[in-house]
Amino acid sequence: MAKTKNLDANGYRKFGWLDRISYAAGDFGCNMSFALKGSLTVYWTQFMGINQILMAGLLLLVQVWDAINDPLIGSMVDADRRHYKRNKFLAYINVGAIGLTVAGALCFLPFPGLPEVAECIMFVAGYIIWDAFYTVANVPYGSLLSLITDDPAQRAEISSFRSAGAMVAGILTGILIPVVIYDANNVLIGQRMFWMALIMGGIGLLCFQFMIRTTEIRVNTEVKVGEEAPKFNFLVAMKNFFRNRPAVGATLSAVAVQFGMYGAQTATTVLFQAYFGNAQISGAVGMLSYLGLFLFMPFVKPLVNKLGKKEGCIIGGIITCFAYVLMLVLPITPDAKGIGLFVFCQIIAAIGNGFGTCVGYAMMADAMDYEEWKFGERNEGTTYAMHSFFRKLAQGVGPSLGIVLATWLGYNATLGPDQPAAVALNMRYLTPTMYLIGGVLSLVSYGLIYNLDRKTLNTMKGDLEARHAAH
Repeated sequence: MAKTKNLDANGYRKFGWLDRISYAAGDFGCNMSFALKGSLTVYWTQFMGINQILMAGLLLLVQVWDAINDPLIGSMVDADRRHYKRNKFLAYINVGAIGLTVAGALCFLPFPGLPEVAECIMFVAGYIIWDAFYTVANVPYGSLLSLITDDPAQRAEISSFRSAGAMVAGILTGILIPVVIYDANNVLIGQRMFWMALIMGGIGLLCFQFMIRTTEIRVNTEVKVGEEAPKFNFLVAMKNFFRNRPAVGATLSAVAVQFGMYGAQTATTVLFQAYFGNAQISGAVGMLSYLGLFLFMPFVKPLVNKLGKKEGCIIGGIITCFAYVLMLVLPITPDAKGIGLFVFCQIIAAIGNGFGTCVGYAMMADAMDYEEWKFGERNEGTTYAMHSFFRKLAQGVGPSLGIVLATWLGYNATLGPDQPAAVALNMRYLTPTMYLIGGVLSLVSYGLIYNLDRKTLNTMKGDLEARHAAH
């Protein structure tokens, strides 16, 4: 009898803490690998010696492939009609997780001094292998959220816990990596990246296995086995995605944030190496971006019910843009006072971003429901893959543009922390400029494009429940 009390009306395990922690563990596993991405540019330019403009081109090349790869994998998952013991998404995640155990380390093979052509080949090959496994794990993982529950508030909770999983992984890796890879003179010790990547891959695998074994699928969208699988057509996938207005709005907002964050990546590295003269604290300061998530997580469910996801994101976006304007105009000097002002602005920006970080993935799950509501069909894998496609483009265009702008402003990667004072000052202004551009674009996306406000979302949920009950 006790076991029966733990089941819901449909015979599934009742939604609870295990669902939240399990889904969070998945993004912890993803970010054990993804966190390494932030060190790629500095590793391959300052340690391996690839020309920084050439590196900008290589980053753009692999990210374009990365972006194209996502909808291909997503469509493959959607078109898969085989019967799996539990769920096809979980099966794909398992394959990707196993590959990621070692794939991240392939991006940091420590052989400096090779001909530049050989180094370029090493970078591209290692990245493509890593990306293939990451995509196989991450795209089905993102799609899985819409199948764990159909309740909007519960989805918001899972989304916030997913972000919490990323936050914990980000804090651990963000603080640890700079301390390990930089010496007391702010010079990169590149050989250590390979071993860190291997260790982090093993930790990620354990987290994925926990998630796979504890996930409960409650929303049944399985098609009949043997039904003809649709062939993937990129143009059709694009058309279906762009007709889904909330998916476009949520995606453009995420793209804007990624563009700003990755666009500022090179400038931020030089800011701490050459302007503040303390690269080892860069990770700890960067972790302030998770403060808003930490503050909003306990209150995300009542805030969603009272305020609404779209509405909360707009308010947060205004606060974030204000913080980056302050970062531009305040006298952030290369001393303890300047670091304090920089941290102050980061805290305000983190508070502004906090609510959106909590509910961002839940908004994509709502967008998948919107497609069913408006057009009578669901394409979880393809929809999330197109979302990931545009995010990946931003992750390529952002850092590539950031490197080009930093170079135009005088940055020379071969000098490492020994940049001229004028160049270091330029990075001090380039950093908030890139962040501000991303913040403004994100605010516009939520305000003018994403159209699932609280009232519309409740109407959609009611209509879908009635439609499902009729069948």
